[in-house]
Amino acid sequence: MKAIVVIPTYDERDNVKKMADAVLQRQSSNPETQTLELLFVDDNSPDGTGDVIEEMMKTEPRIHCLHREKKEGLGRAYVAGFQKAIELGADLVIQMDCDFSHDPKDVPRLIEAMEGADLVIGSRYVPGGDTPGWPFKRRLISRAGGIFIRTVTGMPLRDPTGGFKCWRVSTLKKIDFTTVGSKGYSFQLEMNHRTWKAGSAIKEIPIVFTDRVAGYSKITPGIATESIKIALKLRFGK
Repeated sequence: MKAIVVIPTYDERDNVKKMADAVLQRQSSNPETQTLELLFVDDNSPDGTGDVIEEMMKTEPRIHCLHREKKEGLGRAYVAGFQKAIELGADLVIQMDCDFSHDPKDVPRLIEAMEGADLVIGSRYVPGGDTPGWPFKRRLISRAGGIFIRTVTGMPLRDPTGGFKCWRVSTLKKIDFTTVGSKGYSFQLEMNHRTWKAGSAIKEIPIVFTDRVAGYSKITPGIATESIKIALKLRFGK
């Protein structure tokens, strides 16, 4: 079984080498049953992130890079990355951030949890999950947003917008991920909703989500508004 970790990058020069080393250390002790590879999706980062990845690829065959001409949003980057991972022969696709807010040590936990599941979500809000260092206002907005999304859409997920996930390729194909309309962070919500509506098995396992260790955040104030609009569209739109 081949698992490929897909990581979108934009101005992550300071993180990609450390992230690659940390992820690839999680290779299964039995490579005959599981291989782990890494696919960066770089949106022509002006800081030279793509060049750093190319240098790593010269000595590490498990690292791949999809270079895109411009930044089109997180959702478009993931769609392109999932397509490339499938071309590379992935059975499982893991999605995560490059800023270490998602702990590479949790990659094996996501894979192990796939037994009996079609999608596993690393959740901040199930027992054992946490968001250390977050101010009260940020916690309140995030939790309130989750409650709103669950109420409007009916999805029984504690963390419907989380971005640390593991997919079966068969599930991605089943929900026709290439047609997902969300270009930004609400891509997570729309993908989860399609999976739930398709009757696929979804698990949530606890993760500890921390703030980035280098670089700058790509989060904008409009993300919460975007998620609300998408939730309403999923519930009431055609």
